[in-house]
Amino acid sequence: MDKEKDINMDDVSFEEADNSNQDEQGQDHAAEDKKPSAKKSSKHKKDKAEKEIEALEEKNQELNDKYLRLYSEFDNYRKRTQKERLELLKNASQDIITELLPVLDDFDRAMKSFSVGQNNEESLKGIELIYNKLLNLLTQKGLEPMNAMGKDFDTDFHEAITNIPAADESQKGKVVDVIQKGYLLNGKIIRFAKVVVGS
Repeated sequence: MDKEKDINMDDVSFEEADNSNQDEQGQDHAAEDKKPSAKKSSKHKKDKAEKEIEALEEKNQELNDKYLRLYSEFDNYRKRTQKERLELLKNASQDIITELLPVLDDFDRAMKSFSVGQNNEESLKGIELIYNKLLNLLTQKGLEPMNAMGKDFDTDFHEAITNIPAADESQKGKVVDVIQKGYLLNGKIIRFAKVVVGS
């Protein structure tokens, strides 16, 4: 009987050992099953984070491009308006100066008539004084008389009233006489010189 108990005890201990071995193997398999899913989830998180970083970098680049374009457009606008403002300030007095040009012409004619006919030097000096004051004032504002006499005829600066036969070959195509002076205002032509050209 004791032998039978011993044998049964041995059977139980073997069964328990087998069961415990199976339990350990089951746990090992379960742990192995859990490891790949943990790896998969961490890899998935990493991929998702990389995609988000790429999307944010693209958005950042797009915003930088927009900012640069907007900045350059504003800079161009600022430069253009500044240039227009300077042009406006330079030529703001153009209308008034253009209207005063006939007065300068009258002074020129008056001085020529005094020098040719009458012998009244004081009147001539007074007219010259007023003329020089007016001319200096307009010169300070940017007015510049054209010097056309004896120069080659240039349609950019001169307006030909008539052609006359040239006295010699050197005067052909040149300005022989100036009927009305031409003027520039800050380098811009405000009145063409009316001239007689030798042919």
